[in-house]
Amino acid sequence: MVILVLGGMLLVLASGLYWLAGRWLSLFGVCVKNRNIRLLRAGVALVVALLCLLWRMTILIALHLMVLFFLMDVGAFVLRRAGRKHREERGFRIARRIYRSGLVPVCLTCLILGYGAYNMGQIVPTEYTISTDKIQSDYRVILITDTHYDTVQNPDVLKSKIEEMNAWEPDLIVLGGDIVEEGTSKKSMEEVFRVLGGLKSTFGTYYVYGNHDRQYYADAALGTRTYTVQELQKAIESNGITILCDSWVPVGEEMVLAGRNDVSAMSGRAAAKDLLKGTDRDRFIITADHQPVETKENAKLGVDLQLSGHTHAGQIFPAGYFTDWFLEPNYGKYEKEGCTLIVSSGATGWGFPVRTQEKCEYVVIDIKSEK
Repeated sequence: MVILVLGGMLLVLASGLYWLAGRWLSLFGVCVKNRNIRLLRAGVALVVALLCLLWRMTILIALHLMVLFFLMDVGAFVLRRAGRKHREERGFRIARRIYRSGLVPVCLTCLILGYGAYNMGQIVPTEYTISTDKIQSDYRVILITDTHYDTVQNPDVLKSKIEEMNAWEPDLIVLGGDIVEEGTSKKSMEEVFRVLGGLKSTFGTYYVYGNHDRQYYADAALGTRTYTVQELQKAIESNGITILCDSWVPVGEEMVLAGRNDVSAMSGRAAAKDLLKGTDRDRFIITADHQPVETKENAKLGVDLQLSGHTHAGQIFPAGYFTDWFLEPNYGKYEKEGCTLIVSSGATGWGFPVRTQEKCEYVVIDIKSEK
């Protein structure tokens, strides 16, 4: 099944590249219907499609070029229709030459992806404030999720933010999953938890699993796993970080933090109603769940705040809008029947070393007392 899906995707991509090659050649007056030219286009399309399997960035470059060429063609068609009377004017002739050069989509692709690469190297704080009558004092929580350490972002970017996060003087640190992934080596996995072990807070640092941390998508039979689940657990706990996997802990006298096993877990996970048994519903209840799911159910059970990540806010424009419209909460702060859901875009991206939608972030949540 996987082979069929990959084969279908490769065929679609090759078809788009075949069109793109013809579109570019036609700008220079080449007869794209010539048999030899068609064979050349097919060969180039196949080579680039295969290159996409070896270097993921080829996919982004090709997709941006295809979309931008298409949009430029649409714009040129509209201008030709609307500007028939001005075709011989100097401005129109210059615009036609620029269009026929084929350089505009290329330059725009370079600018967009260049910005995306720069954006991937910046981690900034995002602040939210929540008010509640369940607490007497104010609390500050920092959420860090989706670092995908040492894969698509320079590790020094995260390292440089530890003292900055400590300067916020948080009461609680939550690591929201996908801190590491299939592309993270054992050495880097151990390093990132040493780094995150340097975070300081009143009540400690707590961690929940994401869908990548335990390298579920790696094929152990082929030796692509770089560490075991036991080694991961040891690295986390040896740095003073507490794992919450379908369990909860009291946070001081006024709050509760519950950590869900990820919904993708092979072993399954406990139902929210079973997990929260024994909790004092008069306390302010926080649930950490890597994926932004089951928020309405949590609200009915008395959860006040859910912290999630996973979506990367789409990462590549305009993917985030489709995620938000059709699939699930994508990014930001949502209210679900009395429960506040905060979805982080993550401290980095996944799969590609660029971010052209939203930002890399850690989240600072101030929980204010209404009393």
